[in-house]
Amino acid sequence: MVRADFDQQLSALQQEVEVLAGIVEKSINRAVDALKRRDLEESQRVIQDDDYIDQKRFEIEERCIDLIATQQPMARDLRVIIALLHIVVELERMGDYAEGIAKISIAMGDSPPLKPLIDIPRMAEKATEMLRDSIDCLLNRDLVKAHQVCQADDEVDDLYDQVYRELLLFMIQDPQTIQRATYLLWVSHDLERIADRATNIAERVIFLVTGKLTEINVSKY
Repeated sequence: MVRADFDQQLSALQQEVEVLAGIVEKSINRAVDALKRRDLEESQRVIQDDDYIDQKRFEIEERCIDLIATQQPMARDLRVIIALLHIVVELERMGDYAEGIAKISIAMGDSPPLKPLIDIPRMAEKATEMLRDSIDCLLNRDLVKAHQVCQADDEVDDLYDQVYRELLLFMIQDPQTIQRATYLLWVSHDLERIADRATNIAERVIFLVTGKLTEINVSKY
């Protein structure tokens, strides 16, 4: 394979990762919106669509492994492929968290959330913004933005702390709210983990560019 063909395949792989990230972002937003609107049919569709995310992950992994096996890339090229392998795993896990939120919505049934959903949608908005920025870092090899993504994780952690404290107060004041509060705690935890996964992607971009594995922002959870 000539160099131009190899570069074209690497570029196509990155584009596939970008497409997968877009699908995952949409899944997260759909899951949170369905939870907010109590749309159980949409929640069920989010669960069903997770199979497609899994399939795309495995397809990209197979292409990455095939490139390594057939071309034996070295140095920077190998780092790109290894980074992509790790990133698609992070994206697939984000999809699992979106599926988890949809399952929580179904478990809640027709009952409304314990409280108006304000901070949880804010968490989702920030987490998906981090996801978009982390993929942008990948496509543009942007170290500055990669570090910004890692720093932004603190904002999601702060929102999680706020939701946790508020729901804990509900449970203390009225034990009958424990189950409904727990559902929302699970949702907020899934969103916090999505933000952590976006941070992991940004750290992989830093590895891709510098060759150094660095843990920029260690989650409290």
